[in-house]
Amino acid sequence: MTAFLHYPKKSVLFYCLFICCASLNATAARAQQWYTGSLVSPAPAKDHAGDAGIEPYFTYSQPIGYYDAHGISHPQHPRQQLFSNSTMWKYGITDALSIQAHTVISYGWKKNAGHSTGPKFGDFPVDLIWRFVNANPKRYIPSLNLFAGVVFPTGDYSSLGHGQDGVGAGSYVFRTALMSQSTYKLPGNHNLRLRVWNWFRRALNAADVRDTSTYGTTTGFRGKGRPGMSGQTGFSLEYGINRQWLLAIDVARDWANGSRVWGHTKAGTYTDRTGAPSGDWQVAPAFEYNWNANWGIIAGASLYYAGHNTSIKIAPQFAINTVF
Repeated sequence: MTAFLHYPKKSVLFYCLFICCASLNATAARAQQWYTGSLVSPAPAKDHAGDAGIEPYFTYSQPIGYYDAHGISHPQHPRQQLFSNSTMWKYGITDALSIQAHTVISYGWKKNAGHSTGPKFGDFPVDLIWRFVNANPKRYIPSLNLFAGVVFPTGDYSSLGHGQDGVGAGSYVFRTALMSQSTYKLPGNHNLRLRVWNWFRRALNAADVRDTSTYGTTTGFRGKGRPGMSGQTGFSLEYGINRQWLLAIDVARDWANGSRVWGHTKAGTYTDRTGAPSGDWQVAPAFEYNWNANWGIIAGASLYYAGHNTSIKIAPQFAINTVF
């Protein structure tokens, strides 16, 4: 009888410990923040080989003015408007190396300048992403990721029947970026995620340009065009209100050297010109909602609030993030 009573006591202790451990694991799982990612920032490499993600963005771009070469704002009429869908496709090749691509389909219109002849498929970026430093929040070490890829010239840019159909540059463009991501625990058990990045882009070749083109040429032109170097620097913050809801904001600066175009006009005159450089500052507030760790939505707008030789734009947008 004594032995019989001793056995249940050990069993009760074992099961109590098991339940406590399971409860602690469940609490840790509940504390894990869910994210979709901010509107502008690039995302790091996938954590595991075989992980995949699809994130379609839907954006309406509405110019409300422009900044001149001195950064002074002016009204703009007529206004070039654009609706676009940019979908990010990403796959984890290894635990530290991923590949991603973006498909961009857009439709533009402008008063007195007509509409696109239909949805237009733009240039096609493909990047490899290598996470060469893993994050260590206890030591305040962020993850570091290196991007390297090429933008393929799949968009219409030359011999355009309609100016609104121009959506590409005609050149292969190399692009690279360095980005970091770190997370912090704030008072009240709120999570904060910080991303910092810097993009650089440079054309690898000159494009053949004929007639009406995205380089500003007209009927009868024969020559070459080459986009100028460009880049973007920015940071984003995502603040977890609770596990499902977050507030996000991006702040970024874009810059671009002017494109060069050279060749002969319809009249036979040789021309060689380089456009003026441009730049802008944008802020993109948004909110995120996540149904679970694999499904989320983000909605907000990019606001271009300063710059030179560029449009003043408001671009409302939303995206759905899927991870599997």
